[in-house]
Amino acid sequence: MAKPFLTAEWRNLLMINFEADPAVLQQYVPHHTELDTWNNTHYASLVGFLFTNTRVMGLSLPFHRHFEEVNLRFYVRYKEAGIWKRGVVFIKELVPKRMITFVANTVYKEKYATHVMRHSWKHTDSQLEVAYEWKTGPHWNHLKAIAGKEALPISEGSEASFITDHYWGYTHMGTAHTGEYQVTHPQWRVHPVREYSYDCDTETLYGSAFVPMLQQTPISALLAEGSAITVMPKKIL
Repeated sequence: MAKPFLTAEWRNLLMINFEADPAVLQQYVPHHTELDTWNNTHYASLVGFLFTNTRVMGLSLPFHRHFEEVNLRFYVRYKEAGIWKRGVVFIKELVPKRMITFVANTVYKEKYATHVMRHSWKHTDSQLEVAYEWKTGPHWNHLKAIAGKEALPISEGSEASFITDHYWGYTHMGTAHTGEYQVTHPQWRVHPVREYSYDCDTETLYGSAFVPMLQQTPISALLAEGSAITVMPKKIL
């Protein structure tokens, strides 16, 4: 059995979800995969979270164990032996560590970029406040939410299940090839989101085609508590 490429914990994943235009996403859909939907709706999600206890090939790299990530992703599926695998494709992933960007872009052919980032978590007796911030030029972008303190199980077949239960990543590897890697973790619980906000310099980060998508009112916001995760080595489809 293959050894994990990366192990870590992903904590307090804040996911702000938008109805996506399939015409915009289509050029990013990797070969062999197709766009996935929930209730006949295409989704794109801005996701902020914290990496902790990160190890690459079993090694803990100094100053690279704990760091923020913010990504823009959408949802695809791939049929193997008659069974659908549900996965995600990343438009761009932001981290504050140049070495993480280099390794991810080189090994996994992802689209990482390095930005100044920070986060804050505030716990009270009744609620959890979470914020992830990143800089584009002098401007601080953000994802923020206030949620109930208690995390609740996700209902099968729900929107939250669709957003969180994707255990495969797919990347472009040229016109005829696709990279596939598995991400394993238990099903997460979610904190009920009471209010949220976001501010994103969409055109600078993702291009003008994504501006209408990310300027509309979001469909929903989720705050998953997260867990330990494992990223397996990539294979080529």
